[in-house]
Amino acid sequence: MDDLELVRRATSGDVGAFNGLVERYQSLAYNVAYRALGERESAADATQDAFLAAFSGLRAFRGGSFKSWLLRIVTNACFDAGRRAQRRPTTSLDLMLEAPGGEDVATDPGPQPEVEALRSEMAAEVQAALLRLPFDQRTAVILCDLQGLSYDEIAQATGSAVGTVKSRINRGRLRLRELLASNKRLEIGRTGR
Repeated sequence: MDDLELVRRATSGDVGAFNGLVERYQSLAYNVAYRALGERESAADATQDAFLAAFSGLRAFRGGSFKSWLLRIVTNACFDAGRRAQRRPTTSLDLMLEAPGGEDVATDPGPQPEVEALRSEMAAEVQAALLRLPFDQRTAVILCDLQGLSYDEIAQATGSAVGTVKSRINRGRLRLRELLASNKRLEIGRTGR
């Protein structure tokens, strides 16, 4: 069944149809939220909030791309979560038990610890750099480069013009390069190379 048929059934009271939409998009929604917020718990909360908002606002969906409509709700939930976090900053006890790359400290990294350590370090650097971008640039870069959405889909998901989306992606990529390059310069300075 396509999205529009599931939406039609869900608005008619078929909860199973909405569950089909949740199953179809929960990974995408969580991945976007995780990249935008940088924390598993916050991402899970934002994803749940987004699906609850989508369910209660399903009658407001006017057609088009359900995926883009849902991603707009997800990005709004992330923005709200970010604002709440700024008002009340906290550190999760679960996060203290995790390595910088997001893996549990007690987890065996696998047969090639050096490769996994480098990959984890690189992922942590990219995630930290993403989190330093302004929210609008971060969202556009995540949706384009990590989730593979088209400019039109991103424009729908963020409620922006396509030109604005392109500009945000370009500025976000440039800033990411600068942030990652400055990290490398700092590392080289520390090692004396």
